[in-house]
Amino acid sequence: MPFLMQEELKQKLSNNPDFVTRTISCAGGEVCLYFLKSMTDKTAISKEIIEPILREEMAFDFEQLKSIICCADIKAIKRKQALEYVLKNHVVIEYKSQFLVADLEKFPARTPTEPPTSPNIYGPREGFVEALATNITLIRRRLPSKNLVIENMNVGRETHTKVSILYLKNIADKKVVKEIRQKIKKIDIDGVVDSYYIAEFLKIRPHSMFEQAGYQEKPDVTVAKMLEGRIAILVDGSPIAVTVPYMLFEDLQSSNDYYTNYVYVNLIRIIRTLGIILATIVPGLYLSIRLYSYSALPLNYVIIIANSTKNLPFTPVVEILFILLLFQVLYEVSLRLPQYLGLATSIVGALVLGDTGVKAGLISPPGVIVVAVSIMAIYTIPSQSAQLTVLRAVFVVLGATVGIFGIVGGVVYVINYINSLNIYGTPYLAPFAPLIDSDLKDGLSKKPLIDMLKRPKSIANKNTNRQGRGGV
Repeated sequence: MPFLMQEELKQKLSNNPDFVTRTISCAGGEVCLYFLKSMTDKTAISKEIIEPILREEMAFDFEQLKSIICCADIKAIKRKQALEYVLKNHVVIEYKSQFLVADLEKFPARTPTEPPTSPNIYGPREGFVEALATNITLIRRRLPSKNLVIENMNVGRETHTKVSILYLKNIADKKVVKEIRQKIKKIDIDGVVDSYYIAEFLKIRPHSMFEQAGYQEKPDVTVAKMLEGRIAILVDGSPIAVTVPYMLFEDLQSSNDYYTNYVYVNLIRIIRTLGIILATIVPGLYLSIRLYSYSALPLNYVIIIANSTKNLPFTPVVEILFILLLFQVLYEVSLRLPQYLGLATSIVGALVLGDTGVKAGLISPPGVIVVAVSIMAIYTIPSQSAQLTVLRAVFVVLGATVGIFGIVGGVVYVINYINSLNIYGTPYLAPFAPLIDSDLKDGLSKKPLIDMLKRPKSIANKNTNRQGRGGV
């Protein structure tokens, strides 16, 4: 008896050499398997499907075939679903014009290692990988809870990318979960290749340059966010988890903060805050003082700056923009070159910018120092480096054209704008605007864990109690 799907699937898959059909003659008749050989476990197919069928000496029907096959994840499907499951890397089994599907997916995947951008001195060193099943396992290992909910869906007309929404049903707010679920279901795009695609569609203000979702590379951080009431979104093929709701001060926090003495953490968070100011405002402020407000500096500094810049061929504005451009070009080159070439390029660039450029009289030492400090300070908060780079350019223009008043006006405008953002019920500047006293225990400063009895009120959640007072 000819198999109904054999030729049909071959035609729909354009005779793709990756598509395999395997016919098995047994006591019950003939069974045909359909699968993609590059995405399925061929050893498991042999041991869990083919060998049990061949060992069966008695004739059997379709219902008995389910119990003969040893695969744990097997179910009956309709004929029209066969192609869909083949493309999902499952094994489709046809027997007497009826169909079963077995999940025996297998493909190359990285072993969980420490993410390069989130190293820890203490604490867990595992990071997410590109395999969704592995990432869910890493979450479940830390959250063996009956309240953990995992909702799966496929997004992308061509890629049919697996997307999982994870949250704790006894903590996460139902309205937020529903809104996020609906936004993801409404995504109509040809393909999703990374979690950033999903994050773009979750934005409350799509054209804002400010991040509106958190990006996590480590399961321990993701679990900590979920325990506060956030929802995590994992995307197959991406080692980054997206967490929402999101607020700006999350980026002042690091996973190291929760495995280190809180007094030291308070100092480090102050330094990170100063890093934001240095990264964005200092070059523009330097220009405004040089052009409009020399009297604001002590006389000794005025003399030093005047002596170091008097023979330069460029105006102060062109000089700062020139140095910024050189540093940015050097960064882009070192980022994309192989590691050994990138290191050599960095050394050459540093010598040219820091020594030769000054000696040649093209740039001044104060200009190089100001720009270098600004660029280094950006990476105290690497997750906001893109936004801080853009803001720095804006403040350079304001400082050069309007002076200190332009800098002050720009700061007021930016703070007012981000204060107007509200991400799924969470104010962007919480817990400072609006001021939420109980959440200040983990804001710019951090209290010991035993003092954090409540979950953050900034984030909508159903259960505010984080811990009892036992042992305190």
